[in-house]
Order: sequence, then structure tokens, then C-alpha cells
Amino acid sequence: MFAYIIKRLAAVIPTIFLVTIIIFCLQQLLPGDPAVVLAGEDQDPAVVAYLHKKMHLDEPIAVRYGYWIGAVAHGDLGESMRIQSPVLDLIKAKLPVTAELATLSMLIALIIGIPAGIVSAVAKNSVWDYLANAVALWGLSTPNFWLGILLIMLFSVSLGWLPASGYVSPLEDLRANLAGMIMPAFVLGNAIAAVLMRHTRSAMLQVLNADYVRTARAKGLNERTVVLKHALRNALTPIITLGALEFGSLLSGAVLTEQVFSIPGFGKLIVDAVFNRDYAVVQGVVLFTSTVYILLNLLADFAYFFVNPRLRG
Repeated sequence: MFAYIIKRLAAVIPTIFLVTIIIFCLQQLLPGDPAVVLAGEDQDPAVVAYLHKKMHLDEPIAVRYGYWIGAVAHGDLGESMRIQSPVLDLIKAKLPVTAELATLSMLIALIIGIPAGIVSAVAKNSVWDYLANAVALWGLSTPNFWLGILLIMLFSVSLGWLPASGYVSPLEDLRANLAGMIMPAFVLGNAIAAVLMRHTRSAMLQVLNADYVRTARAKGLNERTVVLKHALRNALTPIITLGALEFGSLLSGAVLTEQVFSIPGFGKLIVDAVFNRDYAVVQGVVLFTSTVYILLNLLADFAYFFVNPRLRG
């Protein structure tokens, strides 16, 4: 186990380094000159030349990468040329919003998806199995933006129960915060719950036919203990992997959902940065979310040892 952990930790740094190269190179493929965009309508040649020099746009790509990665190594993700603010400050401002939305969405997905998958596997080919699969198919097929609009029309326009859009900090008003976040969290959690349900069902069907499960039943253990303690614990490995990937995706910013509900998170930040050719913001946010992805997968690898005793052998 210790050797495996060291090996996984050792792979993190070169992986992140490779990610920085990919992010920087792909960034250069965006059309247009950011200096011209930032210079405004007049596009004064002196201003454009100044911006070229300040952003090192006249340097070779390898030199520009060297400037950027050197600053990143010192904790400097650059400065937004559009709003004249450090990228790290923008991330700190948007992270609590996106983290809250991601956490609520993941909780909804886990509460719906895993129990539905367990029931579907235990009651295979029953009415409950068909019902769970139908709900999962609906969750996979429903576009997030369309479901979001329907929820707004029902709960905001028709019933007036929830605000249609906007964000209120939980530090200002917790009740208003939850009222504004519940619909976007359900929209995102609904889609993830469908995927979790299918994976949970598949994993449970495999372990329910395993020898150790039959042995547990032969010992006279009640069905709940067999399913939850013996079967589910050994079926959690693919579920943990999927959960880590989906949570990382949520932290990357749910662009369409945040736009529909006017949530000021990473999604809106990255869209605005791309349209305004704000290279530093795009690179900083993508690098941050990519690093989170890698670290979440690392944590998922560590979690395997706690839920599956066979891996500790």
C-alpha cells in the first residue's frame, strides 16, 4: 500500500506539468489578437504595441510559456487584462460559489443515484428495477438547460416559491442562499444521479453473485447486512471513481446551468474570459480546475484502500 501511494504521488507532478503545456499550447490556438481586443475600438497602435510587450506576445511561444510557468510556480496565475485584477483573486471569489453548487449537486446525486442503483440490482427484473432504469434514462436524456427552464417556469413563474435566478451568499442569508441554489443543484444532480444509478446497479449485480456474498447468506445473515455491508462495500470502487470525476466536472463550472440561473461561478467566469480574449484568466481557471481533477482522482485512489480490504493485501 505504501509503495502504491508513493508511486501515485510521484505521478502527480509530471502530470500537472504536462497539463500546463497542453493548456498553454491550446490557448495559443484561439483566433484573434488579445492585444487588439483589449485596445478597444480605437485600437491605437501605441496601445497595441504596449500590450504586446506587456503580455510577451512578440516573444516565441517557448519563451512565453517560460514566463507563464515561472510565475505559476511562484503562485502567480497572472492578471486579468480586462478588469485589471489578479487571476488568483478571481478564482478565490468564484470558488465558494462553484464549490457550494458542486457539493449540493453531488449530495443530491448520491442521495438519489446510489439507493436507486441498489434497489434496482437487488430487485432485478422487477417493477422497481424497470422504474429505476426509466428514471435513469430520463435523467440521462434531459438537457440541463431545458430542465432548468422548466423548473423556473414551474417553481418561480407559476408557483412563486423560488427565485428564478441570482445568488445570495450563505453568510448574508442562508435561507435565501438555499432557495436560490436548490434548482440549479437539482438540475446538475439529476443528470449525475442517473449515471451513478446505472454504475451502482452494474457493480452491485456483479458482487451479488460473488462467492463471499453467497457465503454470507449461508451464514444466516439478514439480507440488509449482506447487501449493505458485504456487497455494497465491494461495489464502491467504480462508484468512487465516477464520483470523483463528476465532482471534478462540477468544480470546473457548469456553464449552461450557471448561465440559465445567473450563478456567478467558474462557468460564467471562463465564458466571459474566452469571449474577451482574456488569456490569463482562461489559463488560470483551466489550470486550477485541471489540478483539482488530478487531486480528486488521487484521493479516489486512496479511498479504494479503505472501502475494499482486498486491495490492502
